[in-house]
Amino acid sequence: MISVAAVLADSAVRRPDHPALVFGTEEVTYRRLWERARRYAAVLGRFGIGPGDRVALLLTNTPEFPAAYFGVLALGAVAVPVHALLRAGEIEYVLRDSGARALICDAPLLDQGGKAAAAADVRVLAIGLEQRGDSVRLDVLADHADPVERAEPREPGDLALVLYTSGTTGRPKGAMLTHLNVVMNVVTTMVSPFEFREHDVLLGCLPLFHTFGQICGMLTCFRAGATLVLMPRFDGPRALELMTVHGCTVFMGVPTMYLALLDAARDSADRPPLQRAYSGGSALPVSVLESFEAEFGCPIFEGYGLTETSPVVAYRQRRRPGGPGTVGHPIWGVEVEIARADVEGRIELLPAGEVGEIVVRGHNVMAGYLNRPEATEEVLVDGWFRSGDLGRKDAEGTLSVVDRKKDMVLRGGYNVYPREVEEVLIRHPSIAQVAVIGVPHRMHGEEVCAVVVPVAGEEPGPDLGARLVAWGRERLAAYKYPRLVEFVEELPLGASGKVLKRELVARYSR
Repeated sequence: MISVAAVLADSAVRRPDHPALVFGTEEVTYRRLWERARRYAAVLGRFGIGPGDRVALLLTNTPEFPAAYFGVLALGAVAVPVHALLRAGEIEYVLRDSGARALICDAPLLDQGGKAAAAADVRVLAIGLEQRGDSVRLDVLADHADPVERAEPREPGDLALVLYTSGTTGRPKGAMLTHLNVVMNVVTTMVSPFEFREHDVLLGCLPLFHTFGQICGMLTCFRAGATLVLMPRFDGPRALELMTVHGCTVFMGVPTMYLALLDAARDSADRPPLQRAYSGGSALPVSVLESFEAEFGCPIFEGYGLTETSPVVAYRQRRRPGGPGTVGHPIWGVEVEIARADVEGRIELLPAGEVGEIVVRGHNVMAGYLNRPEATEEVLVDGWFRSGDLGRKDAEGTLSVVDRKKDMVLRGGYNVYPREVEEVLIRHPSIAQVAVIGVPHRMHGEEVCAVVVPVAGEEPGPDLGARLVAWGRERLAAYKYPRLVEFVEELPLGASGKVLKRELVARYSR
């Protein structure tokens, strides 16, 4: 028997009076959080929710997220976290596709969540100070409920979570993660690379509905019995202040967060006692890594993972550091290789040094995509999960992610990997952020285009554009450097902080 609910339940026994959460001026101990989760479980049980049922969670970063999340898991039900920025039609799709029996919804999100639930004929259980329509106040009922005694036992292969992918190639797909998938990823990464200990304090600035913040952050922190300082929404100066006030020893973030912290550090003398930091979600420019380590005096370990792999695949680790710009080595129990598909679609592994598709197998690989057997067959081949990412391994087994297959630019028959071009351009003193994309071109098929956020005080225009093109021409092969430069005030970001290149491609392809 194995259950993700045990992550919280065990720490509530071992460290009942230690703060699990800090939120504003409130501290929530492990005892209190697990009791709250069991109260939620009791109320959900009254509404007929039981083992195997799917319950959607449309919640923000407050203490009610983990309480409701573990309440669902304590019943043996399946948690379906929903992106908090989705609109009603998008939420309705997730509710229908997942077969959700109920939607637990934050009051501020009821406008969109309520419409979606009504359209999908799903019961709404509200949390918060407001009440609209005939929604039931789940948090008020939980205040007066007798908590369930213990979590329902689950088999390793039973579903724990359905996490929806970002939908870059159409409708989002629900990745089915088992209790074994999630528990193994948590207990493995807690030891290495994250090295969580009971005394650690983590800033919880990543959205909890996303796999990075939810599994790498919340679950791994709770498994160690450490403390999570929750931020409702990331803001560089506020994050720096919170980490300093609460003595955060660990930071996890995406590259845009590291840039924001560097900006905040220019205007503040605050420096938290960080011992280590972890980057994921997308490639961290080496120049940003170097600047952060110099400014904050702690190492950044970059890693690689996917929703479908629970999520961690590989990380730079203290004992096996790899090098800047790489994502280190696979975590324990996971194999990673570089491959290409042969003419019959089978996996053919490639030798060290060659670029190909990253393929993964191990305890972290999902059970499949919910309701999509054909899509599952496309990515689970010969026992390997096909990531859709391009990478290479060196002779020592260190993994480097070259780029997304879908982001690769094909110019005049040559492959151009945007990350390589971005690493060169970001070192120009006039560039704050850059995203490289391919746009249609009559002669070359695609042309390389750099979408640039200039540094403060730099005037965007033809002169700066020409200088950036010249910078690239001097440092990159003739087919790689950008001939086109577009300027923006900010890059479009997803909830996890990843640049939404598909939006840039759509904008500039016109």
